[in-house]
Amino acid sequence: MTDLEQRLAGSPATTVDRGQLATALARRASEARLLDVAFAALDSPLGELTVFVTRRGVVRIAYADEPIDALLDEMAASLSPRILRAPGSTDAARRELEAYFAGERQAFDVPVDWSLIHGFATGVLRATARIPFGRTSSYGQVAMSAGSPRAARAAGNALGSNPIPIVVPCHRVLHADGGLGGYSGGLDRKRFLLRLEGSLPG
Repeated sequence: MTDLEQRLAGSPATTVDRGQLATALARRASEARLLDVAFAALDSPLGELTVFVTRRGVVRIAYADEPIDALLDEMAASLSPRILRAPGSTDAARRELEAYFAGERQAFDVPVDWSLIHGFATGVLRATARIPFGRTSSYGQVAMSAGSPRAARAAGNALGSNPIPIVVPCHRVLHADGGLGGYSGGLDRKRFLLRLEGSLPG
């Protein structure tokens, strides 16, 4: 254990187990405003999710297919290297996701941090965030809402790179003919989410 870890934990290394140390590190780092990105895992019907939050809100939700090392590298390069596993800092987002999967929540109240989204994708994903539970839209419609009615393909690309799936519900965007289209988490997950919301076509 480094001297810094011992100072942050506030206890001798011999008396702190790993779980206690992680909790103490996260708490002390947050209190000292040294924690820019907190993350924690959440078990879900779609497999384990990794939820990342900043002081602004939820910034990234990743499916289990994405290796944690790659995610941490992405967060460090795009946001800040000051990242810690800090379940307490992610509790609000994880509770809302649990309630959503349990059928107890139809909208998310946690704030969203749009820092990883840029350019045309910002308009597309903000439009997507306004699609209500139980409803769907089309790629063309979200492109129109983003100010580019002929950019359905570009809208699809933006949705495919959505860093905050579920909370920013890109699964609610379908082809104009009702076809599922694509989904970064895979079509099985998209079907599950649409069924959960009672909006699976056909």
